[in-house]
Amino acid sequence: MKRVYTFGDGKAEGNASMRNLLGGKGANLAEMNLLGMPVPPGFTITTEVCTEYTQYGRDEVVKRIQKEVEDAIAHVESLTGKKFDDPSNPLLVSVRSGARASMPGMMDTVLNLGMNDATVASLAEKSGNPRFAWDSYRRFVQMYGDVVLGMKPKSKADIDPFEEIMEKVKEEKGVKLDTELDVEDLKNLVKLFKAAVKDFTGKDFPDSAWEQLWGGICAV
Repeated sequence: MKRVYTFGDGKAEGNASMRNLLGGKGANLAEMNLLGMPVPPGFTITTEVCTEYTQYGRDEVVKRIQKEVEDAIAHVESLTGKKFDDPSNPLLVSVRSGARASMPGMMDTVLNLGMNDATVASLAEKSGNPRFAWDSYRRFVQMYGDVVLGMKPKSKADIDPFEEIMEKVKEEKGVKLDTELDVEDLKNLVKLFKAAVKDFTGKDFPDSAWEQLWGGICAV
């Protein structure tokens, strides 16, 4: 049974009629590719895998889809000229949840997955904008902590550990806006965010892009 459908470069293994299998987002991304619209390459894991996850658990599902996901990443690499988990020319990806029916505001997203201490240095050099690179990195750590590691507050009464750290850093610097923080501030935020992750999970924040990817896939 096919569980992963790729799209990119004007081609797609799915189409708009496959909403039940690919979810609304996956079906529409496939269709936009077929229409020649400029959509970044990627892949969709079928809704049936979600059912299997509920029935059989994480380890069994990862085993079932691992080869297809690895092949799909290779497909994206071939179209972008970048390499996943390669610090010198990193491929960064987004992991987004989807569903057969539209559920605005209910879907989780992790952006810039694949970032670590090595890739942030490469991104800073290639972009010529270290602040952009480190801001992307701290946002990724925060999103991953919230969505994948379960650090998102359960209610409005709960304190968001990342926002608490952010506010403290801004207060110490005497600024009010995130945009007023410089590169060194953002580097410090990444360090503090990772420390918060270790306090919460008992483990270091994952540096391996593949470990990050499987965490993201299984979380969303």
